[in-house]
Amino acid sequence: MLGNMMFQPLLISSLIEHAARYHGDTPVISKNTDGTITKTDWTHISENAKRLANALRGLGLNSADRVATIAWNNHRHLEAWYAISGSGMVCHTINPRLFPEQLIFIINDAQDRVVLFDKTFLPLIKGVKAHTPNVEHFIYLGAFDQDVADAIPEVKFYDALIAENSADFDWPEIDELSASSLCYTSGTTGNPKGALYTHRSTILHTYAISLPDSLNLSSRDIMLPVVPMFHVNAWGTPYAAAMVGATMVLPGPGLDGASLVQLIDEFKVTVALGVPTIWQGLLTAAKQAGSKLDSLKRNIVGGSACPPAMMATFKNDYDCETIHAWGMTETSPLGSSNQLKAKHATLSEQDRFKVRLSQGRPPFGVNLRITDQENGTHELERDGHTTGNLQIKGHWIINQYLGKSSSALTSDGWFDTGDIASLDQDGYLTLSDRSKDLIKSGGEWISSVELENIAMGHPQIAMAAAIAAHHPKWDERPVIIAIKAPDSEITEQALLDYFADKVAKWQIPDKVIFVDSIPLTGTGKMLKRDLREQFGNVLLS
Repeated sequence: MLGNMMFQPLLISSLIEHAARYHGDTPVISKNTDGTITKTDWTHISENAKRLANALRGLGLNSADRVATIAWNNHRHLEAWYAISGSGMVCHTINPRLFPEQLIFIINDAQDRVVLFDKTFLPLIKGVKAHTPNVEHFIYLGAFDQDVADAIPEVKFYDALIAENSADFDWPEIDELSASSLCYTSGTTGNPKGALYTHRSTILHTYAISLPDSLNLSSRDIMLPVVPMFHVNAWGTPYAAAMVGATMVLPGPGLDGASLVQLIDEFKVTVALGVPTIWQGLLTAAKQAGSKLDSLKRNIVGGSACPPAMMATFKNDYDCETIHAWGMTETSPLGSSNQLKAKHATLSEQDRFKVRLSQGRPPFGVNLRITDQENGTHELERDGHTTGNLQIKGHWIINQYLGKSSSALTSDGWFDTGDIASLDQDGYLTLSDRSKDLIKSGGEWISSVELENIAMGHPQIAMAAAIAAHHPKWDERPVIIAIKAPDSEITEQALLDYFADKVAKWQIPDKVIFVDSIPLTGTGKMLKRDLREQFGNVLLS
């Protein structure tokens, strides 16, 4: 017997309709590519989304056609998101920091018919244009610009399209299992792979990240997503902001610490989201500016493990709660987030901080397990100590990659993340490492994450990466690649001595190499592959 309740498909268009109807005057503040600030609201975001939807239909696009965006976090990009997915097309967010060959590959692989872009990426567009024959239209996200017109004569201008088209547009009612957006993995090994999300998976993910035990989002929040919209859809926050009616502060291209401090203080940001390298810059800039970041109540850290010293600084110096989260492109991305349970209230502050260091527990909608590294489907005990392959399944987890006929899952239906981790009885997840970043010394495993956290706990170290270097006796040994904090005079031996009472003697790195910069991926993670190529033989000479 079926129930007697209404059925409405779970569609992204319903998010912007809700935001415009019930939170229409809630601000959306956007820092543009030229540094100017645009103040708009959810009503106007919705109206412009409908105008762009009409414009795309006028260009001959149909449901399921792919429309790419290469843009920063700004109001035009946000409008385009809802226009594309809301009208039944697929919003393909492209990471502009990929190699040109990878960009060409994913535009062709996705069969994008339109590319929308910010001026920052004009040289990139000009360079790949001849190699992307499927693209019929290039749309510049701005007003008429002679430089853009000279570089791409056939270009269309976003502001003109908006002005020419009506806001009278009825969002189509489509199957909730229809594709809504497309994100590609970073492609650190081989070509990037496409994860094709559905309207249903996106809406369920949006509910999940908004929950109090997740990112705890509400209409009272002023949200600063520093994580780019081209990185797993800014972790889904533009959808969640519309769902709960939050104010958004979109930072544009200015992701340096000083720019972020200014935005937080000027617009009273309450919650911000980004990777640890971003927050390192923010903390440095806040200290230099004398800012106490008074409005900031929580920061969400994902992308890679947050150093304990960074969490302590946010808490002790800025009274800001750090929510550790974990996810990946294939998981939409949220797989876990760290909120305490009622029973943790009785713990000491130090013990609560230890719980906070984990990547948290899964929300309803996904499930986690760890399995034997030799037998990928044999589940291991959730005791908080035993480590194994981290696997996940749920409503917003990938089933197969775009264009691939084979499943991306294990034989019993789980997605293997490539992470090595432990779980406790409450589901709290602690990542040991990426399997490819573990250091195997004399047959024993060493966690690069643990070594990095220790190194970055030293007040004179700004950033550190731990890599495996080849060793004639032990196969591999850990080496620390570090950036000194400003005015630091720390020596190699002083940093090695810092490890002495924090790890077993055999896990202490063999060497420290001080550098001026550490290469980062397009999403702000340390690019250890490049570091291994550069320094992997340093112990052999």
